[in-house]
Amino acid sequence: MGKNGSVERRTVLKAAGASLAAAGLAATTGCGGDDGGSGDGTVEIRFAWWGAEERAKRINRSVKLFEKKYPKIKVKTDFQDYVAFWEKFQTQAAGGNPPDVFQNAVAFLRKYDKRSVLLDLKSQVEAGNLDLKNFRSGVEKVGEVDGKLLGVPVGSNTMSLVIDEKVFRKAGVEPEQGWTWDEYFAALKKIHDTQKVAGDTGYFGIMYLYDLYLRQNGKAFFTEDGLGFEETDLTEWWQDGYNRVKAGIVTDPKKVEQLKPKSPLASGDGASEFTWDNFTVRYTTEGDSTYGLAPIPTTDGKETGQYLGSLMLSGFARTEHPKEVAQFISFMVHDPEVGRIMGYDRGILATTEQFEAYKPTDAPNQAIARYEEEVAEAGLLGTITPHPAGADTVEAAFLRIAGDMSTGKTKVSDAVKQFFSEAKTALAA
Repeated sequence: MGKNGSVERRTVLKAAGASLAAAGLAATTGCGGDDGGSGDGTVEIRFAWWGAEERAKRINRSVKLFEKKYPKIKVKTDFQDYVAFWEKFQTQAAGGNPPDVFQNAVAFLRKYDKRSVLLDLKSQVEAGNLDLKNFRSGVEKVGEVDGKLLGVPVGSNTMSLVIDEKVFRKAGVEPEQGWTWDEYFAALKKIHDTQKVAGDTGYFGIMYLYDLYLRQNGKAFFTEDGLGFEETDLTEWWQDGYNRVKAGIVTDPKKVEQLKPKSPLASGDGASEFTWDNFTVRYTTEGDSTYGLAPIPTTDGKETGQYLGSLMLSGFARTEHPKEVAQFISFMVHDPEVGRIMGYDRGILATTEQFEAYKPTDAPNQAIARYEEEVAEAGLLGTITPHPAGADTVEAAFLRIAGDMSTGKTKVSDAVKQFFSEAKTALAA
């Protein structure tokens, strides 16, 4: 759920778990410890996010609109890439000086709520400063934790399967809603045998995909306070993945590393890839084929385990300006012009005002919107799995250890034990 493509998750999550506590990083100086106010009644709030330059341009345009509507509120902006953002935020939070409002994600809600960093926005809803009406598909629930409103979604996304349509068509494979994992893996083998290309780029290392698989089988990756599966479950998943790598059905992990930051799907070294649906625009930009969104494979021919995830905006619990923070968040998620400016940069727009204001003209974004509508209409969407404090570190470990396992650096059994050990430590911190 970050910038354009799963490349972000591959390249940054390896570093994220270990780097969050990195020392020597300077805290943002913005307010300098005062209340950010001035003699004429104007106040300043600090707003920070992660993302690329394009996202920064869009957000800064949106901020100017907000300041025009609220001339007594000035917004000081700051952004970095994903890893740098959370490194800086960790330092700021420890020093009691994080931004007044900031971009957030579900993996960090309980972590920073536990540290009393996040503002419960429910009081601002009750005061009329924050509007929670007109959210699509109940996506506003993503930011609710233990009865608190800790974040307000700016967009929605869900896990999807991106396919190289030309390769699938040549192999005679037609994905259909409700197809099973056995049918999916049979399709990958057929693609490998007939088109001489790996069918998948590395499904076994994606934590959020494994969560869907577990949900299909009555479990989940996380419970509210720990892991929701056993070592035997992960052993089966990773052993299966390792076997398919060795059979050539999944792209050679060493090739995947060599291609970074380009996706092996875009380079023609794989025919399908699981990722968040709003990341799919990248493949058209990077690759020479045509790419489409296919249904998630199932265990029972029906349930996919899917849910809506989201980037969101959160406030600092001890901000001097909770009203202004709430007004800013409300404007950023409801204003139609902001919707037209942001487009699907942070996912399918979360509110009906913005969703209806932005009409994508390019095929990839039209396909993303259509995919989410079809998933919702099919009644497949469930409630997002709770993420305990430490989930971000667990995700980083899952990706890193799965990579070591797939290249043969670590035996499957040892990789599973290592993951559970690291996860237990992270979740107990």
